[in-house]
Amino acid sequence: MAQHLLSKYSGNVPRYTSYPTAPHFHEEIGPSTYATWLGALGARDTVSLYIHIPYCDRLCWFCACHTKQTQKYEPVRAYLDALYREIETVGARVSPEALVTALHLGGGSPTMLAPEDMIELKARLASAFTFSPDAEISVEMDPNDLDGPRYDALAAIGMTRASLGVQDFTDKVQQAINRIQTFSQTRSVVEEVRKRGVRSLNCDIVYGLPHQTMETLAETIDDIIYLNPDRIALFGYAHVPWMKKHQTMIDESSLPGPEMRYRLMNRAGGMLREAGYIPIGIDHFARPGDPLAVAMQEGRLTRNFQGYTDEGATALIGLGASSIGKLPQGYVQNNPATGVYQKQALSGELTTVRGVAFSEDDLLRAYVIERLMCDYQLSFADLSARFGAVAGTILAEAQSMVAADSDGHIALVGDRLVVADEAKPFVRSIAAGFDAYLNRGLGRHSAAV
Repeated sequence: MAQHLLSKYSGNVPRYTSYPTAPHFHEEIGPSTYATWLGALGARDTVSLYIHIPYCDRLCWFCACHTKQTQKYEPVRAYLDALYREIETVGARVSPEALVTALHLGGGSPTMLAPEDMIELKARLASAFTFSPDAEISVEMDPNDLDGPRYDALAAIGMTRASLGVQDFTDKVQQAINRIQTFSQTRSVVEEVRKRGVRSLNCDIVYGLPHQTMETLAETIDDIIYLNPDRIALFGYAHVPWMKKHQTMIDESSLPGPEMRYRLMNRAGGMLREAGYIPIGIDHFARPGDPLAVAMQEGRLTRNFQGYTDEGATALIGLGASSIGKLPQGYVQNNPATGVYQKQALSGELTTVRGVAFSEDDLLRAYVIERLMCDYQLSFADLSARFGAVAGTILAEAQSMVAADSDGHIALVGDRLVVADEAKPFVRSIAAGFDAYLNRGLGRHSAAV
Protein backbone atom coordinates (compact mmCIF):
# COMPACT_ATOMS: atom_id res chain seq x y z
CA MET A 1 0.00 0.00 0.00
CA ALA A 2 2.75 2.47 0.98
CA GLN A 3 4.69 1.86 -2.22
CA HIS A 4 1.57 2.31 -4.33
CA LEU A 5 0.70 5.59 -2.59
CA LEU A 6 4.23 6.86 -3.05
CA SER A 7 4.33 5.98 -6.74
CA LYS A 8 0.97 7.67 -7.24
CA TYR A 9 1.39 10.85 -5.20
CA SER A 10 5.02 11.54 -4.30
CA GLY A 11 5.76 13.92 -7.15
CA ASN A 12 6.86 17.49 -6.48
CA VAL A 13 3.98 19.87 -5.77
CA PRO A 14 3.52 23.26 -4.01
CA ARG A 15 3.12 23.45 -0.23
CA TYR A 16 0.04 25.63 -0.80
CA THR A 17 0.80 28.25 1.80
CA SER A 18 -0.67 30.56 -0.85
CA TYR A 19 -2.77 30.35 -3.98
CA PRO A 20 -1.79 31.43 -6.56
CA THR A 21 1.65 30.26 -5.45
CA ALA A 22 4.69 32.56 -5.41
CA PRO A 23 6.13 31.51 -8.82
CA HIS A 24 3.05 33.10 -10.40
CA PHE A 25 3.51 36.54 -8.81
CA HIS A 26 4.39 39.17 -11.43
CA GLU A 27 5.83 42.68 -11.68
CA GLU A 28 2.56 44.33 -12.72
CA ILE A 29 1.72 44.52 -9.01
CA GLY A 30 3.91 47.31 -7.63
CA PRO A 31 3.99 50.11 -5.03
CA SER A 32 1.00 52.07 -6.37
CA THR A 33 -1.26 49.01 -6.31
CA TYR A 34 -0.08 48.09 -2.82
CA ALA A 35 -0.71 51.64 -1.58
CA THR A 36 -4.29 51.45 -2.84
CA TRP A 37 -4.85 48.08 -1.17
CA LEU A 38 -3.41 49.29 2.14
CA GLY A 39 -5.61 52.37 2.04
CA ALA A 40 -8.72 50.22 1.70
CA LEU A 41 -8.18 48.61 5.13
CA GLY A 42 -10.57 50.04 7.71
CA ALA A 43 -12.41 49.57 10.95
CA ARG A 44 -13.83 46.17 10.05
CA ASP A 45 -10.41 44.75 9.23
CA THR A 46 -7.90 42.97 11.42
CA VAL A 47 -4.21 42.74 10.62
CA SER A 48 -1.48 40.18 11.19
CA LEU A 49 2.07 41.58 10.92
CA TYR A 50 5.09 39.57 9.78
CA ILE A 51 8.57 41.03 10.30
CA HIS A 52 11.47 39.45 8.41
CA ILE A 53 15.01 39.63 9.80
CA PRO A 54 17.20 38.23 6.97
CA TYR A 55 20.35 37.59 9.02
CA CYS A 56 21.83 34.67 10.95
CA ASP A 57 25.17 34.36 12.73
CA ARG A 58 25.51 30.91 11.15
CA LEU A 59 24.00 29.41 8.01
CA CYS A 60 22.15 26.11 8.42
CA TRP A 61 22.61 24.12 5.23
CA PHE A 62 19.10 22.65 5.25
CA CYS A 63 17.44 26.07 5.44
CA ALA A 64 15.33 27.38 2.53
CA CYS A 65 14.60 30.78 4.10
CA HIS A 66 15.72 34.13 2.70
CA THR A 67 18.69 34.91 4.95
CA LYS A 68 22.44 35.55 4.97
CA GLN A 69 25.19 34.94 7.48
CA THR A 70 26.95 37.77 9.31
CA GLN A 71 29.38 37.77 12.23
CA LYS A 72 29.10 41.55 12.56
CA TYR A 73 26.16 43.48 13.96
CA GLU A 74 26.61 46.58 11.79
CA PRO A 75 24.65 45.13 8.79
CA VAL A 76 21.81 44.20 11.13
CA ARG A 77 21.78 47.68 12.64
CA ALA A 78 21.68 49.27 9.17
CA TYR A 79 18.88 46.94 8.12
CA LEU A 80 16.81 47.94 11.16
CA ASP A 81 17.01 51.62 10.15
CA ALA A 82 15.45 50.71 6.80
CA LEU A 83 12.87 48.47 8.47
CA TYR A 84 11.83 51.28 10.82
CA ARG A 85 11.32 53.58 7.84
CA GLU A 86 9.24 50.97 6.05
CA ILE A 87 7.11 50.54 9.17
CA GLU A 88 6.41 54.31 9.12
CA THR A 89 5.66 54.29 5.37
CA VAL A 90 3.27 51.34 5.50
CA GLY A 91 1.68 52.34 8.81
CA ALA A 92 0.82 55.80 7.46
CA ARG A 93 -1.29 54.16 4.74
CA VAL A 94 -3.29 51.92 7.08
CA SER A 95 -6.29 53.23 8.99
CA PRO A 96 -5.68 53.38 12.76
CA GLU A 97 -9.06 51.65 13.07
CA ALA A 98 -7.61 48.44 11.56
CA LEU A 99 -6.58 46.40 14.59
CA VAL A 100 -3.38 44.33 14.77
CA THR A 101 -4.26 40.97 16.32
CA ALA A 102 -0.99 39.12 15.70
CA LEU A 103 2.72 39.84 15.25
CA HIS A 104 5.27 37.29 14.07
CA LEU A 105 9.03 37.90 14.10
CA GLY A 106 10.78 35.54 11.70
CA GLY A 107 13.90 35.15 9.66
CA GLY A 108 16.69 34.45 9.61
CA SER A 109 17.20 34.73 13.33
CA PRO A 110 15.23 37.55 14.98
CA THR A 111 16.70 36.56 18.36
CA MET A 112 20.13 37.76 17.20
CA LEU A 113 18.80 41.33 17.60
CA ALA A 114 20.32 43.23 20.51
CA PRO A 115 17.88 43.50 23.45
CA GLU A 116 17.49 47.25 23.02
CA ASP A 117 16.71 46.76 19.32
CA MET A 118 14.00 44.20 20.08
CA ILE A 119 12.34 46.75 22.34
CA GLU A 120 12.81 49.58 19.81
CA LEU A 121 11.31 47.46 17.01
CA LYS A 122 8.16 46.76 19.04
CA ALA A 123 7.89 50.45 19.97
CA ARG A 124 8.10 51.49 16.31
CA LEU A 125 5.38 49.01 15.40
CA ALA A 126 3.14 50.17 18.25
CA SER A 127 3.59 53.77 17.08
CA ALA A 128 2.65 52.98 13.47
CA PHE A 129 -0.18 50.48 14.00
CA THR A 130 -3.04 50.00 16.47
CA PHE A 131 -2.48 46.82 18.48
CA SER A 132 -5.22 44.82 20.14
CA PRO A 133 -4.52 44.52 23.91
CA ASP A 134 -4.52 40.72 23.54
CA ALA A 135 -2.49 40.52 20.31
CA GLU A 136 -0.50 37.30 19.90
CA ILE A 137 3.24 37.94 19.58
CA SER A 138 5.32 35.02 18.35
CA VAL A 139 9.07 34.88 17.84
CA GLU A 140 11.27 32.34 16.05
CA MET A 141 14.15 31.54 18.41
CA ASP A 142 17.69 30.19 17.98
CA PRO A 143 19.01 28.89 21.33
CA ASN A 144 22.55 29.82 20.31
CA ASP A 145 21.61 33.52 20.28
CA LEU A 146 19.90 33.74 23.62
CA ASP A 147 21.04 35.14 26.96
CA GLY A 148 19.44 36.74 30.00
CA PRO A 149 19.05 40.27 28.57
CA ARG A 150 17.47 38.90 25.38
CA TYR A 151 15.01 36.77 27.36
CA ASP A 152 14.08 39.87 29.35
CA ALA A 153 13.66 41.91 26.16
CA LEU A 154 11.37 39.27 24.67
CA ALA A 155 9.28 39.39 27.83
CA ALA A 156 9.24 43.19 27.63
CA ILE A 157 7.80 43.18 24.10
CA GLY A 158 5.02 40.85 25.27
CA MET A 159 5.99 37.62 23.54
CA THR A 160 3.15 35.13 23.92
CA ARG A 161 4.49 32.26 21.78
CA ALA A 162 8.06 31.01 21.47
CA SER A 163 8.87 29.00 18.35
CA LEU A 164 11.96 26.82 18.63
CA GLY A 165 13.65 25.22 15.65
CA VAL A 166 14.96 21.85 16.76
CA GLN A 167 15.18 19.85 13.50
CA ASP A 168 17.00 16.83 15.04
CA PHE A 169 19.11 16.31 18.18
CA THR A 170 21.37 13.63 16.65
CA ASP A 171 25.03 14.74 16.47
CA LYS A 172 25.70 13.23 13.04
CA VAL A 173 22.59 14.84 11.56
CA GLN A 174 23.42 18.21 13.12
CA GLN A 175 26.94 18.09 11.72
CA ALA A 176 25.58 17.28 8.26
CA ILE A 177 23.21 20.28 8.26
CA ASN A 178 25.54 22.68 10.15
CA ARG A 179 23.01 23.15 12.94
CA ILE A 180 24.65 22.40 16.29
CA GLN A 181 22.09 22.63 19.08
CA THR A 182 22.07 20.38 22.11
CA PHE A 183 19.07 19.12 24.02
CA SER A 184 20.31 20.85 27.18
CA GLN A 185 20.48 24.19 25.32
CA THR A 186 16.95 23.72 24.07
CA ARG A 187 15.63 22.68 27.48
CA SER A 188 17.20 25.80 28.99
CA VAL A 189 15.35 28.00 26.49
CA VAL A 190 12.06 26.31 27.34
CA GLU A 191 12.65 26.85 31.05
CA GLU A 192 13.64 30.50 30.61
CA VAL A 193 10.67 31.53 28.45
CA ARG A 194 8.21 29.70 30.68
CA LYS A 195 9.77 31.37 33.71
CA ARG A 196 8.92 34.69 32.08
CA GLY A 197 5.28 33.81 31.55
CA VAL A 198 5.20 32.72 27.89
CA ARG A 199 2.05 30.64 27.66
CA SER A 200 2.62 28.84 24.37
CA LEU A 201 5.62 26.93 23.02
CA ASN A 202 6.09 25.55 19.51
CA CYS A 203 8.88 23.19 18.39
CA ASP A 204 9.85 22.44 14.79
CA ILE A 205 11.09 18.96 13.84
CA VAL A 206 12.32 18.00 10.37
CA TYR A 207 12.27 14.51 8.85
CA GLY A 208 14.13 13.51 5.71
CA LEU A 209 17.45 15.00 6.87
CA PRO A 210 20.84 13.47 5.99
CA HIS A 211 21.82 10.38 8.04
CA GLN A 212 18.44 10.33 9.79
CA THR A 213 17.18 6.89 10.80
CA MET A 214 14.02 5.59 12.42
CA GLU A 215 15.93 5.21 15.69
CA THR A 216 17.55 8.64 15.73
CA LEU A 217 14.33 10.42 14.81
CA ALA A 218 12.48 8.49 17.55
CA GLU A 219 15.05 9.69 20.09
CA THR A 220 14.48 13.29 19.01
CA ILE A 221 10.70 12.85 19.27
CA ASP A 222 11.08 11.42 22.78
CA ASP A 223 13.14 14.46 23.78
CA ILE A 224 10.57 16.85 22.32
CA ILE A 225 7.71 15.11 24.12
CA TYR A 226 9.68 15.50 27.37
CA LEU A 227 9.77 19.28 26.78
CA ASN A 228 5.95 19.21 26.49
CA PRO A 229 5.45 21.95 23.86
CA ASP A 230 1.92 23.10 23.13
CA ARG A 231 2.44 22.77 19.38
CA ILE A 232 4.80 20.80 17.16
CA ALA A 233 5.48 21.30 13.47
CA LEU A 234 6.75 18.17 11.69
CA PHE A 235 8.18 19.28 8.35
CA GLY A 236 9.65 17.22 5.55
CA TYR A 237 13.06 18.56 4.52
CA ALA A 238 12.71 20.41 1.21
CA HIS A 239 15.88 19.78 -0.80
CA VAL A 240 15.86 22.63 -3.33
CA PRO A 241 19.53 23.33 -4.19
CA TRP A 242 18.47 25.05 -7.43
CA MET A 243 16.93 27.75 -5.20
CA LYS A 244 19.26 27.65 -2.18
CA LYS A 245 22.86 27.08 -3.23
CA HIS A 246 24.07 26.38 0.31
CA GLN A 247 22.03 23.15 0.24
CA THR A 248 24.69 21.81 -2.12
CA MET A 249 26.78 21.44 1.06
CA ILE A 250 24.53 18.48 1.95
CA ASP A 251 25.65 15.14 0.55
CA GLU A 252 22.62 13.97 -1.43
CA SER A 253 23.68 10.33 -1.02
CA SER A 254 23.04 10.68 2.72
CA LEU A 255 19.41 11.76 2.24
CA PRO A 256 16.67 9.17 2.81
CA GLY A 257 14.70 8.14 -0.25
CA PRO A 258 10.93 8.58 -0.71
CA GLU A 259 9.95 5.34 1.07
CA MET A 260 12.18 6.06 4.07
CA ARG A 261 10.86 9.65 4.24
CA TYR A 262 7.33 8.23 4.35
CA ARG A 263 8.29 5.79 7.12
CA LEU A 264 10.02 8.56 9.11
CA MET A 265 6.96 10.78 8.83
CA ASN A 266 4.63 7.99 9.97
CA ARG A 267 6.87 7.00 12.89
CA ALA A 268 7.14 10.57 14.17
CA GLY A 269 3.44 11.26 13.71
CA GLY A 270 2.49 8.02 15.44
CA MET A 271 4.66 8.82 18.46
CA LEU A 272 3.15 12.30 18.76
CA ARG A 273 -0.40 10.96 18.57
CA GLU A 274 0.42 8.36 21.23
CA ALA A 275 1.69 11.21 23.42
CA GLY A 276 -1.70 12.93 23.19
CA TYR A 277 -1.09 15.43 20.41
CA ILE A 278 -3.87 16.07 17.90
CA PRO A 279 -2.76 16.08 14.22
CA ILE A 280 -3.48 19.41 12.52
CA GLY A 281 -3.41 19.24 8.74
CA ILE A 282 -0.39 17.71 7.02
CA ASP A 283 2.40 18.80 9.36
CA HIS A 284 1.25 20.28 12.68
CA PHE A 285 0.30 18.78 16.05
CA ALA A 286 -1.24 20.46 19.08
CA ARG A 287 -2.27 19.67 22.61
CA PRO A 288 -6.04 19.31 23.17
CA GLY A 289 -7.42 22.72 24.04
CA ASP A 290 -4.71 24.60 22.15
CA PRO A 291 -6.31 27.33 19.98
CA LEU A 292 -5.03 25.57 16.85
CA ALA A 293 -6.77 22.32 17.82
CA VAL A 294 -9.95 24.20 18.72
CA ALA A 295 -9.90 26.05 15.38
CA MET A 296 -9.60 22.74 13.52
CA GLN A 297 -12.49 21.21 15.45
CA GLU A 298 -14.66 24.27 14.76
CA GLY A 299 -13.75 24.47 11.05
CA ARG A 300 -11.85 27.77 11.45
CA LEU A 301 -8.38 26.49 10.62
CA THR A 302 -6.60 28.44 7.89
CA ARG A 303 -3.22 28.28 6.16
CA ASN A 304 -0.72 31.01 5.30
CA PHE A 305 3.01 31.52 4.84
CA GLN A 306 3.66 30.59 8.49
CA GLY A 307 1.74 27.31 8.08
CA TYR A 308 -1.52 26.47 9.84
CA THR A 309 -3.06 29.21 11.93
CA ASP A 310 -6.18 30.12 13.88
CA GLU A 311 -5.68 33.87 13.41
CA GLY A 312 -8.20 34.62 10.67
CA ALA A 313 -7.02 38.23 10.17
CA THR A 314 -8.35 40.13 7.17
CA ALA A 315 -4.86 41.10 6.04
CA LEU A 316 -1.30 39.87 6.47
CA ILE A 317 1.20 42.72 6.14
CA GLY A 318 4.78 41.63 5.50
CA LEU A 319 7.60 44.00 6.49
CA GLY A 320 11.25 43.55 5.62
CA ALA A 321 13.21 42.26 2.63
CA SER A 322 11.42 39.48 0.67
CA SER A 323 8.35 39.56 2.96
CA ILE A 324 5.04 38.55 1.43
CA GLY A 325 1.73 40.12 2.38
CA LYS A 326 -1.84 39.12 1.65
CA LEU A 327 -4.68 41.61 1.42
CA PRO A 328 -8.28 41.03 0.35
CA GLN A 329 -7.35 42.08 -3.20
CA GLY A 330 -4.20 39.95 -3.65
CA TYR A 331 -0.60 39.15 -2.70
CA VAL A 332 2.40 41.49 -2.62
CA GLN A 333 6.09 40.79 -2.08
CA ASN A 334 8.88 43.13 -1.02
CA ASN A 335 12.20 43.33 -2.85
CA PRO A 336 14.22 40.22 -1.86
CA ALA A 337 17.59 41.94 -2.48
CA THR A 338 18.40 43.23 0.98
CA GLY A 339 20.60 46.13 -0.20
CA VAL A 340 18.07 47.35 -2.75
CA TYR A 341 15.25 46.94 -0.23
CA GLN A 342 17.13 49.15 2.25
CA LYS A 343 17.65 51.95 -0.30
CA GLN A 344 13.99 51.90 -1.32
CA ALA A 345 12.72 51.79 2.25
CA LEU A 346 15.00 54.58 3.46
CA SER A 347 13.75 56.81 0.62
CA GLY A 348 10.19 56.42 1.91
CA GLU A 349 9.05 54.19 -0.95
CA LEU A 350 6.96 51.06 -0.69
CA THR A 351 9.34 48.25 -1.64
CA THR A 352 6.82 46.05 -3.49
CA VAL A 353 8.33 44.37 -6.55
CA ARG A 354 5.73 41.78 -7.51
CA GLY A 355 2.44 40.19 -6.56
CA VAL A 356 -0.86 39.04 -7.97
CA ALA A 357 -4.40 40.42 -7.95
CA PHE A 358 -7.05 37.80 -7.23
CA SER A 359 -9.50 36.86 -9.94
CA GLU A 360 -12.86 35.32 -9.06
CA ASP A 361 -11.46 31.94 -10.09
CA ASP A 362 -8.37 32.46 -7.88
CA LEU A 363 -10.55 33.10 -4.82
CA LEU A 364 -12.69 30.05 -5.56
CA ARG A 365 -9.75 27.70 -6.04
CA ALA A 366 -7.80 29.16 -3.12
CA TYR A 367 -10.73 28.34 -0.84
CA VAL A 368 -11.04 24.81 -2.28
CA ILE A 369 -7.35 24.07 -1.80
CA GLU A 370 -7.27 25.58 1.70
CA ARG A 371 -10.24 23.53 2.87
CA LEU A 372 -8.70 20.32 1.54
CA MET A 373 -5.39 21.17 3.20
CA CYS A 374 -7.09 22.01 6.52
CA ASP A 375 -10.10 19.66 6.68
CA TYR A 376 -9.34 16.87 4.17
CA GLN A 377 -12.81 17.47 2.76
CA LEU A 378 -14.82 20.03 0.86
CA SER A 379 -18.50 20.87 1.25
CA PHE A 380 -20.18 21.79 -2.02
CA ALA A 381 -23.12 23.32 -0.15
CA ASP A 382 -20.68 25.64 1.62
CA LEU A 383 -18.90 26.36 -1.66
CA SER A 384 -22.16 27.24 -3.41
CA ALA A 385 -23.25 29.49 -0.54
CA ARG A 386 -19.94 31.39 -0.75
CA PHE A 387 -19.35 31.54 -4.50
CA GLY A 388 -22.70 30.90 -6.18
CA ALA A 389 -23.06 29.22 -9.55
CA VAL A 390 -19.31 29.18 -10.31
CA ALA A 391 -18.95 26.49 -7.64
CA GLY A 392 -20.40 24.13 -10.24
CA THR A 393 -17.04 24.22 -12.03
CA ILE A 394 -15.34 22.68 -8.99
CA LEU A 395 -18.08 20.07 -8.56
CA ALA A 396 -17.61 18.95 -12.17
CA GLU A 397 -13.83 18.74 -11.71
CA ALA A 398 -14.25 16.79 -8.48
CA GLN A 399 -16.59 14.31 -10.14
CA SER A 400 -14.01 13.74 -12.88
CA MET A 401 -11.24 13.26 -10.34
CA VAL A 402 -13.27 10.73 -8.35
CA ALA A 403 -14.21 8.83 -11.51
CA ALA A 404 -10.53 8.61 -12.49
CA ASP A 405 -9.42 7.44 -9.03
CA SER A 406 -9.83 3.67 -9.11
CA ASP A 407 -8.19 3.33 -5.66
CA GLY A 408 -10.89 5.19 -3.74
CA HIS A 409 -8.47 7.72 -2.26
CA ILE A 410 -11.04 10.45 -2.82
CA ALA A 411 -14.79 10.02 -2.79
CA LEU A 412 -18.04 11.98 -3.02
CA VAL A 413 -19.97 11.42 0.21
CA GLY A 414 -23.28 13.26 0.19
CA ASP A 415 -22.43 16.86 -0.76
CA ARG A 416 -18.77 16.49 0.20
CA LEU A 417 -15.51 15.56 -1.46
CA VAL A 418 -13.64 13.48 1.14
CA VAL A 419 -9.99 12.36 1.24
CA ALA A 420 -9.50 8.79 2.51
CA ASP A 421 -7.38 8.35 5.65
CA GLU A 422 -4.51 6.59 3.89
CA ALA A 423 -4.26 9.40 1.33
CA LYS A 424 -4.26 12.29 3.82
CA PRO A 425 -0.44 12.62 3.92
CA PHE A 426 -0.63 13.25 0.17
CA VAL A 427 -3.40 15.85 0.23
CA ARG A 428 -1.04 18.39 -1.39
CA SER A 429 -1.06 16.22 -4.50
CA ILE A 430 -4.84 15.86 -4.39
CA ALA A 431 -5.31 19.62 -3.90
CA ALA A 432 -3.01 20.20 -6.87
CA GLY A 433 -5.74 18.76 -9.06
CA PHE A 434 -7.63 22.05 -8.57
CA ASP A 435 -4.59 24.27 -9.25
CA ALA A 436 -5.23 26.09 -12.53
CA TYR A 437 -1.63 27.39 -12.64
CA LEU A 438 0.30 24.19 -11.96
CA ASN A 439 0.91 23.15 -15.55
CA ARG A 440 2.00 26.56 -16.77
CA GLY A 441 5.68 25.61 -16.37
CA LEU A 442 6.64 28.16 -13.71
CA GLY A 443 8.44 27.12 -10.55
CA ARG A 444 9.96 23.92 -9.21
CA HIS A 445 8.62 22.39 -6.03
CA SER A 446 9.59 20.05 -3.21
CA ALA A 447 8.48 16.44 -2.69
CA ALA A 448 4.91 15.94 -1.51
CA VAL A 449 6.08 13.82 1.48
